[in-house]
Amino acid sequence: MTVRVVIVDDQGMVRAGFGVLLNAQPDIEVVGEAVNGEEGLRRVAALRPDVVLMDVRMPVMDGLEATRRILADAADDAPKILMLTTFDLDDYVYEALRAGASGFLLKDASATELADAVRIVAAGDALLSPSITRRLIAEFSRLGGPRAPSRARLAELTERETEVLTLVARGLSNGEIAHALVVAEQTVKTHFGRILMKLGLRDRPQAIVYAYEVGLVRPGD
Repeated sequence: MTVRVVIVDDQGMVRAGFGVLLNAQPDIEVVGEAVNGEEGLRRVAALRPDVVLMDVRMPVMDGLEATRRILADAADDAPKILMLTTFDLDDYVYEALRAGASGFLLKDASATELADAVRIVAAGDALLSPSITRRLIAEFSRLGGPRAPSRARLAELTERETEVLTLVARGLSNGEIAHALVVAEQTVKTHFGRILMKLGLRDRPQAIVYAYEVGLVRPGD
């Protein structure tokens, strides 16, 4: 199955370079490009890609606003958004995750890193490095306190699902959670899938944001 990609970036060299690298992969095809978020919205609507490589800073409409609009009324077949950043500790990390981004990719990524990142998010997993997780936690610490209005949805989770969500929010991988709980990794994946379904969340980044916003986990715990 071929992963269909749209690249949204105002730098022609970035679009061309990433296009060449991705089209060289047997299972990835770049089906379109856009020079800003506004054009990106039109291209995504027309081409319905699996993954969108979205630059953060662009004229006319930036990547954050474009991501919000693409995912605002997202159906199950909504594309995964992979944000393109120049620096690992980009100021927009927190807002990009809240907007629904599935991960981050540095613009100087190698061909292997680029292709792997596209495959990871296309498969429904999050590309969230430890440094990005630390940045997210630091931002919650700066903001101080829960931001979500209600913890009501948490009551739908079983005790084990709540435990898994807590460990996810602390930045542990599925393998690490399985080791901590002395269960199979597939069991953790099953629990996490149910967590996403019950809470109406898309992926791991959204789950981490939710856990901190409702106060299930607090910076420093």
